[in-house]
Amino acid sequence: MDTAVHFSSDRDDWETPPETFANLDATFHFDIDVCATAENTKCRKFYTPEDNGLLMPWAPLVCWMNPPYGHVIKDWVAKAHREAGCGATVVGLLPSRTDTTWFHSHIYNGHAEIEFIKGRLRFWLDGKKGGSAPFPSMIVVWKPIDNGDE
Repeated sequence: MDTAVHFSSDRDDWETPPETFANLDATFHFDIDVCATAENTKCRKFYTPEDNGLLMPWAPLVCWMNPPYGHVIKDWVAKAHREAGCGATVVGLLPSRTDTTWFHSHIYNGHAEIEFIKGRLRFWLDGKKGGSAPFPSMIVVWKPIDNGDE
């Protein structure tokens, strides 16, 4: 009998694999997890669903973002892009959905760096490693955008 945790679209609180976050945190030194719960946060400071990180300021912080992958993902990606324009650095773990409008509007427009992850990540849920994700993933980095306002 397979006892692995399987992905389900009725959950949106899949936890970032600890080793994935640790490697990125060693480079970026995150200030805040902008989309977390007390159970799955990766940073000391974090915004919960009750805080609604979409309504909170992110700049000038260095932000970690592993948003819900449902329909609202477009809102999180747009917010990350906007916050880079305000001075935030945002690093997001996202599904590699290169055919979407949000990918082309807010990532592939030249303002973000993309690193495609080889293989499939194994996200965590309720403190347990789950099965492999049913989709490829990518790391997206939005750095503060110089608007030439100096």
